[in-house]
Amino acid sequence: MPLFESESLVLRSYDLSEADRIVVFFTREHGIVRGVAKGAKRLKSRFGSSLEPFSTVRLQYFQKDDRELVSIQQVELSDSRFDAAADPDFLNTFAYLADLLTAMVPPHDPNETTYRMVKACVSADLRGKNELAAIRLYFELWLLRLGGYLPDWAKCGDCGQILPDDREPGLWRDLHLICGNCQGSRKMAAVSGLSRSLFVSVKRLTPAAYVQRARTEPDAVRELSGLLRHVIVNVVGREIAAERTLAANL
Repeated sequence: MPLFESESLVLRSYDLSEADRIVVFFTREHGIVRGVAKGAKRLKSRFGSSLEPFSTVRLQYFQKDDRELVSIQQVELSDSRFDAAADPDFLNTFAYLADLLTAMVPPHDPNETTYRMVKACVSADLRGKNELAAIRLYFELWLLRLGGYLPDWAKCGDCGQILPDDREPGLWRDLHLICGNCQGSRKMAAVSGLSRSLFVSVKRLTPAAYVQRARTEPDAVRELSGLLRHVIVNVVGREIAAERTLAANL
């Protein structure tokens, strides 16, 4: 039974028995891993505070080929987000992002780019609801983009022509943009230049820079995020559970 070790992000944990917990990690080398932390609920647990949500840790675990749950051996805390997680808005936001990640990324499927994106979002210095809304949008855009679900908003989805910046193209139900010449009699909602800019700029900005760019445009962030969540439901096949809690607190 091999021993694995990896830098990891703690996504969530839940009770398994009177003394044990199941913990979900997003690991740099092995993707999403679910494991049993024996004795984690005891007062003098060897895991201490290392299993707090959104912490960065060094994880060691054993894994048997015929079992999905791994056996967690050691968790060494590298960076805690305990203070930020005490904020209900932060907690609700990142609970939603953790649910979205586990719904869209298969277990034990390593992806270095996705890991770095998630870690950068978790590590961002966020203050207030507008910044949290901006990081949610950044996360949604990148996760859909890495999964190959986002269309190219620089071109018309029908004719392939480059869309001019001074026009408001129509939005088709598959999230493609359609130029005025191709719309014909089809009725479509117009997409503003600001929403297009937020959509496109995610490819070249860090989470911190994107938050600074988007936090002053809460209406556009809300509109674009609402469009993306329709795509997310179609991809996942269901509503993300934590989204209901998040929506109730907005």
